[in-house]
Amino acid sequence: QVQLVESGGGLVQAGGSLKLSCSASGRTASGRTMAWFRQPPGKDLEFVAGTTSVSGGKDYAASVKGRFTISRDTAKNTVHLQMTNLKPEDTAVYYCAHTNDYRLRQSRNSYDNWGQGTQVTVSS
Repeated sequence: QVQLVESGGGLVQAGGSLKLSCSASGRTASGRTMAWFRQPPGKDLEFVAGTTSVSGGKDYAASVKGRFTISRDTAKNTVHLQMTNLKPEDTAVYYCAHTNDYRLRQSRNSYDNWGQGTQVTVSS
């Protein structure tokens, strides 16, 4: 019952940066956890980053650690993904996901609300 809308995707050159945003609306609950997943062309969905509102804890996939930063604006019910030093392998459709679970999870099955996705293309 939570609606998520991603924005900020686009085409960038390798080494560039891009900031994605995910706005949430509808029914929400305290202790909600937000995450970013991505699906490269021809590949399966994979976890990118997540954060929980309970502790502010964050988790990142090894492939983006040190390059991507997840943050949230609680007042605006918005989560962001700041991506820097982008690589061609970062090319994918990026999805925002939500769960009422208080715990950080990397499994796609832990999330029950998803956005429509936004395309990120990194050229070499």
